Amino acid sequence: MLQVGSMAPAFELPDASMEMIQLSSFRGKKNVVLYFYPRDGTPGCTLEAIDFSDHEDSFSECDTVVFGVSRDDCLVHEEFRDKHGISLQLLSDAECEVMRKYEVMTEMDHNGQSRACVHRMTFVIDKKGKVRFILRDLNPKQHASEVLKLVRQLHGH
Repeated sequence: MLQVGSMAPAFELPDASMEMIQLSSFRGKKNVVLYFYPRDGTPGCTLEAIDFSDHEDSFSECDTVVFGVSRDDCLVHEEFRDKHGISLQLLSDAECEVMRKYEVMTEMDHNGQSRACVHRMTFVIDKKGKVRFILRDLNPKQHASEVLKLVRQLHGH
């Protein structure tokens, strides 16, 4: 099980512009906030993405980049981003490979059928690639502010 102090699992995923983002490219340069969410366009996920975008400068001041990850494909991310003026990068994990590595999915039984369910979870990864904080089941309204407090603590503010 992924725990605080563990090395963050490596990944490479496309963003809404179909550019590949590698976690390893930030090692030694930036802290990374990786937040997983169920789906673009839902009220909670929209609020969350807008809030993270609104705090993007504050995260940047702490040498931190923020990525939202869902199963939505790049085109859906692009539409969602453009419709709501979201500035942070949204990554597509359509095959759920990264979600499995970060253990943010569970199988739910729904009317006799097994369905994958994505949990709202956030990982704060330091410049060395270590997981420093894991947040589970956050309220979308306070999510960005709570994560920013932790990032500031990590950054020494």
